[in-house]
Amino acid sequence: QVQLVESGGGLVQAGGSLRLSCVASGRTFSVHSMGWFRQAPGKEREFVVSIYWSSSVTDYTDSVKGRFTISRDNAKNTLYLQMDSLKPEDTAVYYCAARTPGGIYYGPRSLRSYGYLGQGTQVTVSS
Repeated sequence: QVQLVESGGGLVQAGGSLRLSCVASGRTFSVHSMGWFRQAPGKEREFVVSIYWSSSVTDYTDSVKGRFTISRDNAKNTLYLQMDSLKPEDTAVYYCAARTPGGIYYGPRSLRSYGYLGQGTQVTVSS
Protein backbone atom coordinates (compact mmCIF):
# COMPACT_ATOMS: atom_id res chain seq x y z
CA GLN A 1 0.00 0.00 0.00
CA VAL A 2 1.08 3.54 -0.75
CA GLN A 3 -0.43 6.60 0.91
CA LEU A 4 -0.29 10.00 -0.76
CA VAL A 5 -0.89 13.38 0.86
CA GLU A 6 -0.93 16.57 -1.19
CA SER A 7 -0.42 20.11 0.05
CA GLY A 8 0.43 23.56 -1.23
CA GLY A 9 -2.79 24.56 -2.92
CA GLY A 10 -4.38 27.95 -2.44
CA LEU A 11 -5.67 31.12 -4.04
CA VAL A 12 -3.38 33.03 -6.37
CA GLN A 13 -3.77 35.77 -8.94
CA ALA A 14 -3.28 35.08 -12.62
CA GLY A 15 0.41 35.13 -13.45
CA GLY A 16 1.37 33.95 -9.99
CA SER A 17 3.02 30.76 -8.82
CA LEU A 18 2.33 27.87 -6.48
CA ARG A 19 4.26 24.75 -5.56
CA LEU A 20 2.35 21.60 -4.77
CA SER A 21 3.86 18.78 -2.74
CA CYS A 22 2.87 15.14 -2.48
CA VAL A 23 4.37 13.05 0.29
CA ALA A 24 4.32 9.30 -0.24
CA SER A 25 4.45 6.80 2.59
CA GLY A 26 4.12 3.05 2.95
CA ARG A 27 5.65 0.81 0.27
CA THR A 28 7.31 3.69 -1.53
CA PHE A 29 10.17 1.49 -2.74
CA SER A 30 7.69 -0.14 -5.12
CA VAL A 31 6.64 3.09 -6.84
CA HIS A 32 7.30 2.93 -10.57
CA SER A 33 5.98 6.31 -11.64
CA MET A 34 3.90 9.19 -10.32
CA GLY A 35 1.73 11.85 -11.82
CA TRP A 36 -0.44 14.87 -11.26
CA PHE A 37 -4.03 15.01 -12.41
CA ARG A 38 -6.58 17.79 -11.98
CA GLN A 39 -10.32 18.19 -12.03
CA ALA A 40 -12.02 21.49 -12.67
CA PRO A 41 -15.65 22.09 -11.64
CA GLY A 42 -18.03 20.32 -13.99
CA LYS A 43 -15.22 18.65 -15.91
CA GLU A 44 -13.63 15.24 -15.96
CA ARG A 45 -10.34 14.59 -14.22
CA GLU A 46 -7.47 15.20 -16.64
CA PHE A 47 -3.79 14.36 -16.89
CA VAL A 48 -1.29 17.10 -16.14
CA VAL A 49 2.17 15.53 -15.93
CA SER A 50 3.95 12.30 -15.04
CA ILE A 51 7.43 11.24 -14.04
CA TYR A 52 9.16 7.87 -13.95
CA TRP A 53 10.67 7.50 -10.52
CA SER A 54 13.98 5.90 -11.56
CA SER A 55 14.75 7.73 -14.79
CA SER A 56 12.99 11.07 -14.19
CA VAL A 57 11.55 10.92 -17.70
CA THR A 58 8.60 13.30 -17.79
CA ASP A 59 5.50 13.79 -19.89
CA TYR A 60 3.51 17.04 -19.83
CA THR A 61 0.14 17.84 -21.25
CA ASP A 62 0.42 20.61 -23.84
CA SER A 63 -1.52 23.21 -21.87
CA VAL A 64 1.07 23.33 -19.07
CA LYS A 65 4.31 22.89 -21.00
CA GLY A 66 6.73 25.68 -20.22
CA ARG A 67 4.74 26.75 -17.14
CA PHE A 68 4.67 23.70 -14.86
CA THR A 69 7.64 21.65 -13.67
CA ILE A 70 7.46 18.26 -12.00
CA SER A 71 10.27 17.05 -9.78
CA ARG A 72 10.85 14.55 -7.02
CA ASP A 73 13.02 14.11 -3.97
CA ASN A 74 13.68 10.43 -3.48
CA ALA A 75 15.14 10.87 -0.02
CA LYS A 76 11.98 12.62 1.16
CA ASN A 77 9.60 10.45 -0.89
CA THR A 78 8.09 13.67 -2.13
CA LEU A 79 6.76 14.72 -5.51
CA TYR A 80 6.54 18.39 -6.42
CA LEU A 81 4.68 20.42 -8.99
CA GLN A 82 5.99 23.94 -9.52
CA MET A 83 3.30 25.96 -11.26
CA ASP A 84 4.27 29.32 -12.77
CA SER A 85 2.40 31.79 -14.94
CA LEU A 86 -0.86 30.43 -13.62
CA LYS A 87 -4.05 31.07 -15.55
CA PRO A 88 -7.69 31.04 -14.41
CA GLU A 89 -8.18 27.87 -16.46
CA ASP A 90 -5.68 26.12 -14.18
CA THR A 91 -8.24 26.31 -11.38
CA ALA A 92 -8.96 22.77 -10.24
CA VAL A 93 -8.43 20.21 -7.54
CA TYR A 94 -4.99 18.72 -8.11
CA TYR A 95 -4.40 15.07 -7.32
CA CYS A 96 -1.20 13.13 -6.92
CA ALA A 97 -1.15 9.55 -8.23
CA ALA A 98 1.30 6.69 -7.90
CA ARG A 99 1.79 3.53 -9.92
CA THR A 100 3.38 0.32 -8.68
CA PRO A 101 4.22 -2.65 -10.92
CA GLY A 102 1.40 -5.01 -11.80
CA GLY A 103 -2.01 -4.57 -13.32
CA ILE A 104 -2.82 -3.35 -16.79
CA TYR A 105 -0.76 -0.37 -17.94
CA TYR A 106 -2.74 2.14 -19.99
CA GLY A 107 0.13 4.58 -20.36
CA PRO A 108 1.30 7.46 -18.18
CA ARG A 109 -1.62 9.72 -19.12
CA SER A 110 -4.39 7.39 -18.02
CA LEU A 111 -5.50 7.52 -14.41
CA ARG A 112 -6.38 3.83 -14.74
CA SER A 113 -2.64 3.08 -14.77
CA TYR A 114 -2.26 4.39 -11.24
CA GLY A 115 -3.33 2.34 -8.26
CA TYR A 116 -3.05 5.09 -5.68
CA LEU A 117 -4.52 8.59 -5.53
CA GLY A 118 -4.26 11.35 -2.95
CA GLN A 119 -7.14 13.33 -1.54
CA GLY A 120 -6.41 16.39 -3.65
CA THR A 121 -5.55 20.02 -3.03
CA GLN A 122 -7.52 22.99 -4.34
CA VAL A 123 -5.84 25.50 -6.63
CA THR A 124 -7.79 28.63 -7.47
CA VAL A 125 -6.46 31.23 -9.90
CA SER A 126 -8.26 34.55 -9.98
CA SER A 127 -8.28 36.81 -13.02
